[in-house]
Amino acid sequence: MNEINELWKYLTDSEEIIRAGLIVITLIVFAENGLFFAFFLPGDYLLFLTGVFGGTGVLKEPLGVILLTIFTAAFLGSLTGYLTGRFFGNSLQNRKESWFFKKKNLENTNQFFEKNGSLTLIISRFLPVVRTFAPILAGISQMSFPKFLFYNAAGGAIWVCVLVAGGYYLGEQFPWIVNYVHYVIIFFLAITTFTVVKGYLNISKK
Repeated sequence: MNEINELWKYLTDSEEIIRAGLIVITLIVFAENGLFFAFFLPGDYLLFLTGVFGGTGVLKEPLGVILLTIFTAAFLGSLTGYLTGRFFGNSLQNRKESWFFKKKNLENTNQFFEKNGSLTLIISRFLPVVRTFAPILAGISQMSFPKFLFYNAAGGAIWVCVLVAGGYYLGEQFPWIVNYVHYVIIFFLAITTFTVVKGYLNISKK
């Protein structure tokens, strides 16, 4: 049980993940962007802090390498989610609920699709949970593959560039920010929680 708790703590601790190196960051981003059981992994603030740690020199890779690596992970993660939905959608929808899978997540994401169409694949990049399930729903709904690739690439590029490059600039200009990473995490959690709750309430009213 202690081993499980330690693993959970590690997987949800952005600072630990970043200090482990770019390969670990890449794997986390890949999983969180399309594997339905990985929706709980850090996303937005992981990218931002990766940029911060890159700008302060904790991560030794240059910005271009960091951006390309994380974009590739986000793109391939969502592509995996799309293929899962396209070929295994029925079994996924009929799957029994568990802590790792809630049908409510699929239903809420589906409502986002009904409201925003294909732009959901871009908007959802900045929405935890929805980000994980959006490509899966795109596959279930049989969105055309070229169309998915376009919106997947566009959404991934915007998400990675805004958060990683923004964090990198702040880390480079204000290196002392690494001493306040916990406040950065709290800030992102507050913003994303507010956004998700507001979006859910708006959908519920319809």
